[in-house]
Amino acid sequence: MKTVFIKYQTLDGTKRRLLKQVGDGRVIRLFNKTPYPKRDSDVICPHFHELAVTYGCPYNCAYCYLKGTFRFFQQANGRIPVRVKRKHQVERAIRTFVQASAMGQIPPTVLNIGELADSLASETNMVYGKPLSRFLMDYFTGTKHKILFLSKGTNVKNFLENEWQKNAVLSWSLNAYPVAERWEKLAPHPKDRIEAARKVSEAGYEVRIRIDPMVAIRECERHYQILTEDLLNALTPSRITLGSLRGLVSTMARAVDKSWIRYLSQESSWGRKPPAETRFRLYANIMDYLQEKGYEDIEVGVCKDTLEIWRRLKQNYGLDYRKVKCNCLM
Repeated sequence: MKTVFIKYQTLDGTKRRLLKQVGDGRVIRLFNKTPYPKRDSDVICPHFHELAVTYGCPYNCAYCYLKGTFRFFQQANGRIPVRVKRKHQVERAIRTFVQASAMGQIPPTVLNIGELADSLASETNMVYGKPLSRFLMDYFTGTKHKILFLSKGTNVKNFLENEWQKNAVLSWSLNAYPVAERWEKLAPHPKDRIEAARKVSEAGYEVRIRIDPMVAIRECERHYQILTEDLLNALTPSRITLGSLRGLVSTMARAVDKSWIRYLSQESSWGRKPPAETRFRLYANIMDYLQEKGYEDIEVGVCKDTLEIWRRLKQNYGLDYRKVKCNCLM
């Protein structure tokens, strides 16, 4: 297998040689679907590397973008069954990546296995003869790279039984309780996700949090502050990445429960969004709370929002998209 590199203009304005993909890119690839931002409506994403081993999710959240991505696999009830890629294909890609790293071709990298799947969904099923975390960490333990496990799940048993702290980062998607109860009905309650995060944090793992997709329900500021308070009472994550509701055309078309779409009205280069003022208010609410409670050391990023929003965040909170440290980066 070959490793393919490209020269890419990064958000800080410099050009760097980055790994584009391993082999045909089906397993390891650079997520680079958002171009360099120029217009206010352009969505900003610093780009990250995917390790696409599994795809699908058992939780069937109403607004999940996987409904559009995997529309051909979607069941009548909206669920996307979890599937795994062929073992030999995955192993070849991982071995090529690790070998290229040993030769100094690839710097320390975070590989996100949660872009197309819930990362903990395969912890009870045997994937390639063992739980997914054990399969992956057999290859990456002792390397300079990290695997990012992004999930709404709570099964962290394998992490607690192993010493993977240097090569595994765990990240949870959380939402205000009324939002999760309305549109994430099959997923564990956010309180249970926070408890799982607390356990691995106390075991020495780095924990990151996504509060995403935020929805401007009635009394949303209070509900998101309650969520944030409960989170910070349990643990201090290294990063919090904020994101608002977004609807790609394919996602909205394939959603079974479309009630969330009424919150979307503004177009962007990454689908329809709530009004800019609403999004900024949601983010500012969390930023103000973190500052008020003395959590300035937590790194905060914003996921797939526009240049317009980032300019306002920089003006009001000093957040600079050119220096962003968000969920999927090292």
